[in-house]
Amino acid sequence: MTYDLLVVGAGPYGLSIAAHAAAAGLRLRVFGRPMASWRDHMPGGMFLKSEPWASNLSDPDGRRTLAAYCAERGLTARHAQPIPVEEFASYGLWFARHAVPDVDERMVARVSPDSHGFTVVTADGEALRARTVALAVGVMPFIEVPSALRGLHPSLVTHSSHHSGLDQFRGKDVTVIGGGQAALETAALLAEQGTRVRVLARAERLVWNDVPPPWERPWWQSVRSPHSGLGPGWRNWFYAERPGLFRRLPQRTRTRVAGTALGPAGAWWVRDRVERAVDVMPGHEVTAACAVPGGVRLDTVNREGTAGALETEHVIAATGFRAQRDRLGLLCAELRGTLAVLPDGSPATGRGFESSHPGLFLAGLATASGFGPAMRFVHGATFTAPTLVRGVRRRLGATPPRGATVPVPSDGSRAGSPSPVSG
Repeated sequence: MTYDLLVVGAGPYGLSIAAHAAAAGLRLRVFGRPMASWRDHMPGGMFLKSEPWASNLSDPDGRRTLAAYCAERGLTARHAQPIPVEEFASYGLWFARHAVPDVDERMVARVSPDSHGFTVVTADGEALRARTVALAVGVMPFIEVPSALRGLHPSLVTHSSHHSGLDQFRGKDVTVIGGGQAALETAALLAEQGTRVRVLARAERLVWNDVPPPWERPWWQSVRSPHSGLGPGWRNWFYAERPGLFRRLPQRTRTRVAGTALGPAGAWWVRDRVERAVDVMPGHEVTAACAVPGGVRLDTVNREGTAGALETEHVIAATGFRAQRDRLGLLCAELRGTLAVLPDGSPATGRGFESSHPGLFLAGLATASGFGPAMRFVHGATFTAPTLVRGVRRRLGATPPRGATVPVPSDGSRAGSPSPVSG
């Protein structure tokens, strides 16, 4: 059997794409452990930074929202009230049960082109054929660790996304590198469990997001600074609500904005937890690191050029992710090497999220330089999923009957011509 679409990844983007593809009547297969990054790579006690109303996965009817899940569970999803990451992960699983055909939890090991489209090989060796493939692989392939820390043993240096819990650091001395939400919330959780923790950040000062303005407010305040899925203000509104228009900006502008907009910042609700318990060292950069008895020695330099050093038992690099074509290791070398890239090394995509290789579609962080900062957040799935599925249908050259759906039982169980990148 040859599938119309095979989705690789079952996080917010993969599940949303699958929901729209299933409703469109496509022969579909979805691979990946649902919500794996949220379930396996974030410590307990973390909260979702985005607003609940801006954290919905996307289904064609708009029924499977976070608010609907919370209402069913007797929870609240209110503006300016952060949602625990564990609940968001549970929401994703609920969404999958109700809106997506069966998800195959096996990992995909290799995607290669063939005469029918693609051969997709699972980790246990099964080969499947698909006319189109959508890569919704999340952020884990794109982990970024400063060059000075690379090569040190994982017992000494880890990335913040490597941890589903922080218990192993109780009573120890830990240095967190970074100035964004992951760094600051990780540091707060460490301090609250009795870890001696410091944050070392390159920026001269930490940036904190303000408490969002009330949902109900005078009309003139809304006009001056509208709400958006990425925060208040017209610029954020444009990034959040108009990714299709963002893509029409000059390529150099798009790349610059994707790399600088919505830079490292901590949520308002974690600020007091950090300032009262964490030693913060802004304006410092690690220049070298080496193993020493009992831990790691970090050589640093500050903004004035003054060198320093400190020793710590463990370093957590909360230094984000960098989406580059060459990190898409599940693509065979031939396919990966032919993909067109943007100036920042990320793969180029067309208006329907199709890469330069016909039939290969991309979603999520890998598309931020094309469609804007919203692609770094869950909110971007609401634009990506329907747009990408329309692109798949154009590629397949067939339009299923209007209203074609894949029925989902009421009890929640599940039934089992080329467009260029510049288009």
